[in-house]
Amino acid sequence: MADHTGKKVKNGTGMSLDTNSIKMTTLLSFVIFALFLVMVLWGLTNFFLNSYYERARAQEVIRTADALENQFSQDLSNFDTYAVQVADTNSLYIQLDTTDDSFIYDGTRAAKDLGDFKYDVEKIKRDLEASGQDSITQTERDSSGALSRLAYAAKVSADDSSVLVIIAPLYPDRVTVRIIRRMLIYISFIVLLVSFLLAFALSVRLSSPIENLTRSAKELSQGNYDVKFNGAGFTETKELARALNKASYEMEKTDFYQREIIANVSHDLKTPLTMIRSYAEKIIDITGDNPAKRNADLAVIISETERLNKLVSDMLSVSNLQSNNVEMHMETFDLVEAARSVYESFSVLASSEGFDMHFHPCKQAYVVGDRSRLIQVMNNFVSNAVKYSGDSKYIDIKLTKSSKKVTFHCIDHGVGIPSDEIGHVWDKYYRTSANHERGIEGTGLGLAIVKGLLNLHSAKYGVESEEGKGSDFWFEMETVKKPSAKKSGEEKDKKG
Repeated sequence: MADHTGKKVKNGTGMSLDTNSIKMTTLLSFVIFALFLVMVLWGLTNFFLNSYYERARAQEVIRTADALENQFSQDLSNFDTYAVQVADTNSLYIQLDTTDDSFIYDGTRAAKDLGDFKYDVEKIKRDLEASGQDSITQTERDSSGALSRLAYAAKVSADDSSVLVIIAPLYPDRVTVRIIRRMLIYISFIVLLVSFLLAFALSVRLSSPIENLTRSAKELSQGNYDVKFNGAGFTETKELARALNKASYEMEKTDFYQREIIANVSHDLKTPLTMIRSYAEKIIDITGDNPAKRNADLAVIISETERLNKLVSDMLSVSNLQSNNVEMHMETFDLVEAARSVYESFSVLASSEGFDMHFHPCKQAYVVGDRSRLIQVMNNFVSNAVKYSGDSKYIDIKLTKSSKKVTFHCIDHGVGIPSDEIGHVWDKYYRTSANHERGIEGTGLGLAIVKGLLNLHSAKYGVESEEGKGSDFWFEMETVKKPSAKKSGEEKDKKG
């Protein structure tokens, strides 16, 4: 039973046939095309066979008449033999009238008894004489109009005393028609059979890779990331399979990262919350009356609260970047000066934790961007360098300027990044293996935030790293001319 859309029907076995499927559409298209060809073939046979036969027959009669005239003028002694052969071969009625006699060569009775052509001969001869021409051609039809004949007459002697007359039936005999139609039946059957077999084979070949991809996609939708897409057969399906395999890999990777971030965030939330509760209870039960101890405990609570705030802020930033809900305050400023402020904020580590940090500025390099956001990017690079600098604790902050571009580099000489992980460091939730090996804290959101912010600034960025030798995180921006004092003041007023 067909549904209300008419797209599926039930066959004899109760199975539904989808008329919109590639297999069925291809099969039906080929079969319909084959039926169209057969109909055209039969139509041409029924409606144009007689007219085509008449034209072809008339052309053949003219060529035969020219040959007979040449034979008469060049080799009269063999004319009888040649005329008999031509009449029998071509089913013609040939009559040669001379001053002495009349010769008839009738080859038409071999196909069918056509009766006496005397009337046609006399008529064409009278018309030839009246026309004053050397030859004429006429078409004669019986009273029904179904049987037509071509009459040809020509003067073949120098003194015009000899006349050649040819009468030719202009319709195929019934035996020939029956044979042609019987052949058409066989041809039609063969065409339909071959078309059906070819259509079935082609439809299967077209639909098989798509059906395989569909089955694999269903498995992927059920969470089976190990499924492999195979689009063998056509270039387009191979490309689709490659794209789906990549999508499957990315989905598996994202799912893995999401599980990782849930575990990391759960751990990062649980630890400070536990400490906040513990120290709060300690203040209530023990240190509430001791100002020094109470302040120390409150400092721990504040520190853990800031840690929680940083985690929530990072997650909120990623969410805003994904939804394009980031408010940007564009201005023209000196990137070198902004980088110097970042260096100075971290330089305290040089004395407090023994870091050897160096700043290598270039000449002034003005860019157009959100100063606070780009400082956030540079802070993230330097913060990562501090985390991964290893025992060397050596960090270089470098700016280079060439042509109309300025590049910020943050280089550490620490653990580096494995070559198979470099392509993933910008992904959200991602944390390098060094995090787990060295117990480095982080949610894996920092570089994802950096990536989003740099994309908003249309900046180029990247990382060069070698495991065990350190990393170089960088970004590059277009420089602009230094703004005039008046314009700079206007920007500050707007900002204020």
